[in-house]
Amino acid sequence: MPKHKKSPVTAPLTTPTKRSFSHIYLILAGLLLLVTLGIWLFLQRSTPQAVIAPATVATPQAAKPITTPASFVDETQCQGCHSEQVKDWQGSHHQMAMLPAANGNVLGNFNAVTFKGEAETTRFTQRDGAYWINTPGPDGKAADFKVAYTFGIEPLQQYLIEMPGGRLQASGVAWDTQKNQWFELYPGQKIDFKDDLHWSKPTQNANFMCVECHTTDFKRNFDAKTNSFASHWQSLGVGCQSCHGPASKHLEWSATKKPAKDQETAKGFDVSLLKTNATTQVETCARCHARRAPLGDGFQHKNRLMDDYLPSALTRELYEIDGKIKEEVFEYGSFTQSKMFAKGVTCTDCHNPHSNELKAPGNGVCLQCHNPSGKPAREGIDGSGLQAKNYDSPEHHKHKVGQAGSQCVDCHMPGKLYMVNDYRHDHSFSIPNPAHVSKLGSTDACLGCHRETSSSKVAQQFKLWYGETAVHDGGYADALHQARNGLPGAARMLKQQLERTDLPAIRRATLLAELPNYPSQRSLELAAVALNNSAPQVREAAIDVVSVLSPAQQQIGLLTPRLSDPVRAVRIAAAWQLAQLPEQDRAPIAKLWQPVIREYEDVQNSLKERAEANLNLAMLYQNTGRITLAEPALRDALLRNPDFLPAVVTLVQLLDAQGRTNEARQLLEENLARHPDAALLQHTQGLALVRRGEPDKALLALRKAAQLAPENPQFSFVLAIALHDSGQQEAARKQLEDLLKRQPTNRNARLALISYWHEAGQMQEVQVLQAELEQQNPDDPELQQTR
Repeated sequence: MPKHKKSPVTAPLTTPTKRSFSHIYLILAGLLLLVTLGIWLFLQRSTPQAVIAPATVATPQAAKPITTPASFVDETQCQGCHSEQVKDWQGSHHQMAMLPAANGNVLGNFNAVTFKGEAETTRFTQRDGAYWINTPGPDGKAADFKVAYTFGIEPLQQYLIEMPGGRLQASGVAWDTQKNQWFELYPGQKIDFKDDLHWSKPTQNANFMCVECHTTDFKRNFDAKTNSFASHWQSLGVGCQSCHGPASKHLEWSATKKPAKDQETAKGFDVSLLKTNATTQVETCARCHARRAPLGDGFQHKNRLMDDYLPSALTRELYEIDGKIKEEVFEYGSFTQSKMFAKGVTCTDCHNPHSNELKAPGNGVCLQCHNPSGKPAREGIDGSGLQAKNYDSPEHHKHKVGQAGSQCVDCHMPGKLYMVNDYRHDHSFSIPNPAHVSKLGSTDACLGCHRETSSSKVAQQFKLWYGETAVHDGGYADALHQARNGLPGAARMLKQQLERTDLPAIRRATLLAELPNYPSQRSLELAAVALNNSAPQVREAAIDVVSVLSPAQQQIGLLTPRLSDPVRAVRIAAAWQLAQLPEQDRAPIAKLWQPVIREYEDVQNSLKERAEANLNLAMLYQNTGRITLAEPALRDALLRNPDFLPAVVTLVQLLDAQGRTNEARQLLEENLARHPDAALLQHTQGLALVRRGEPDKALLALRKAAQLAPENPQFSFVLAIALHDSGQQEAARKQLEDLLKRQPTNRNARLALISYWHEAGQMQEVQVLQAELEQQNPDDPELQQTR
C-alpha cells in the first residue's frame, strides 16, 4: 500500500513550514492507506555509496534435481513398511485434522439443539444422514446450511459449511469437546452478519485460511473469472506426504533398496527429515505452525519456507515486548527466538511427529538434555552452556513435586488460551524474571500464577530464591522497549543490538523495523549490512528499511543484488520497492528487475480470491504505467470483499484523479452510509471536502477519523495540519502534543510541532522538543542540520 517515506539520511531534512489548507490533499494523498491490511500484505516493507561492501549471502542447500518430478501416492501403501509410524499417526490430531461430516466423526450435539449467541441464534440438527446448521447467512436471514467437514477433534471441533462457488466457510460456533457444549469463537464481540468476522465473510473462508494445514497436497484452485473454487486435496488430514513430500520416487527406491547417494534426496524424497539441520526441519513444521502469509497456491517441499510463505516478525500486535506469545501466532516465531533452536534442537527432539505426543511424560522431555550429566540428548545439539544439575527438584523450581510450578513448562513455557478453550504453550523457553517484566509491561510465569500477590512481593521472593537474576536475552527486550516508546537512549540501544552477532534472525528482523524512526547514517549502514544476512527474514526486513532511509539512486545500488536472491520472498520484496521509483531510475537495471516484478505479479495473481491481492495488483499497475488495468483490479477487490475499505478508498482516489468526481463522490458516500464509523472513510471524506473547498466540513470529518482511530497516527497528524492551516494554531499544537504522548517515536509529529512552536515564537518549547529528540537519537539528521 502507499506509504509515506521519510526523508533520506543523506539529504537535508527540512523543518515543516506553513502550508495552505487546500494543499493537504496533495501532500498526503499517498498517506491515505496507512492501515493494517493483514500479514499477507508484505508490499511495503539499495552497494550504498561508500557505506559497505556487499557480502555474499549463504545459499541454503537445495535438493538435487530429480529427473522426473515425484508425485503424490495413496498413503495406504506406506503401512507395509512403516507400521509403527502409521500406528502412532492413527487417531492423532494430524490424522483427524479434517474429516467428512459423518457419524463417528462429528462430536457436537446435532440433536435439534439451539444455541443462543450474543447476536445470533444457531440451531443444530440432523436429517437425511447429514448434519445441518440453521443460522443467519450472508444476508442476515436464518437458513439451513449443510455441514461438509469436521475440523479438529480436541479441545474443540469446528464445522465447515458448504457455500456456493466451492466455498467452505468455518462456523462461528464450535463444540467444546471437554465441557460438551457449544460456544462462540468471538465472545464479547456480538458478531452478526454485518461483521467482518461473521462466518459467511472472506475472513472465515476455509479454502484460503484453513484447509491447507488440515489436508495433504491441498490446492485452492480459485478461478477468478467465475469467482469460484475447485479446491482439491490428495487426502484429508495431515498425512505422511504433508511433511515428507510426494512419495512416488520413494516407492521406486523401496522396490530396489539401492543405497541412498546423499541425505538430501535420501530414499527418493526431495528432502530427508531423518538426518538434517534444525532449520530444514523447523521450516517444514512452520508451513503450518507459523503465523504466515502464502505466496502462492501450495508449496514445494524442497523450498525454503520463504519461497512459499512470508512469516510474521515479532510485531507489537502479535507478541509481547520480550517475544512471548500474545495473539494467535502458533509455535515457529517463538521457537526460532529460543536458545534451543540456536543450539540445534528440533521439533522432533520433544514431539513424536507421528502421534503429536511428547516424547516423555512430565519433565522427562526437558530432562533429556537438562540433567545431572550436563550432556545433550543426541549428537548434533550444541551442549555448550548446559549445566550438570538436577533440575527436577524443589531445590531448583522451589515448588512441591507434583504441584503447579514443579513442571518445567509452568515456568519456562507459560501459555494462553486461544479460540476460547485451546491452551497453547509459549515456545521461546523464557526464564522468569518478574522484576524485569514489570518494567517492560510484559507477562511472566510467576506473575501469571500468583495474580493474588503484588508484583513487587513476587519479585522480592524470586530474588530471595535466585538472587539478582540476569536478563537472559542480551538486552533485546530493553532495546525494543526503549525504541518503541521513544525513551532516552533508544537509538543507541537499538543499534547496539543490531551489531550483535548472536541475535536470533526473527529478533533482528523485528529490531530492523524500528530503524526508520531513528534515521541516521549508521541506521542506513546497519540496514545495508542486513541486506546480506544469511537469514532470508532479515534480508526481507532490511529491504523495507533501506527504502525508507535512502534516496532513489542509493536504493538502486543496494537493492539490485537482492533481485537475484535465492529466496522468493526477498526477491519480490526488492522488486516491489524498486517499482516505487521513477522508471528512468530503474532503466539501468530493467533487465534484472522486469522478470522479478513479473514474479511478484504472479504471486498476486495466485491469490486473486483475496481482495488484498487485487488491491496489490492495482497499485502495481499504477506504478508500472498500466493505468487501464488498475480500475478492473479494484473492482475485483470489491467483488471479493465489498467491505474491504482500502480498495474503496483507492478506487475513490483513482476516479477522482481521472476527473470522474461524481462517481468518486457517490462511491464514498455509499460506503460511508454503510460504515459511518469507519475512520478510514471519514478521513477520506475529509480530504475530499478539502479538495471541494469546504474546510469547515472537512475538519469535522478529519476530527471524527482521529477520534474513531486514535491509534492511527496519520489521522491525528493530518487533522493537526488542517487545524493549523485553518488558523487554529493552538488546537493544532494540542493535537500534536497528544499524538506525541501516545506515540513518542512519531518523528513527523515532533518536527511539525517544533515548527509550530517556532512560528509562535516559543523557543523554550522548541528547545524541549529538540532535547527530547536528541535524547532519543543524537544522530538524527534534523539535529545535525540545526547544529
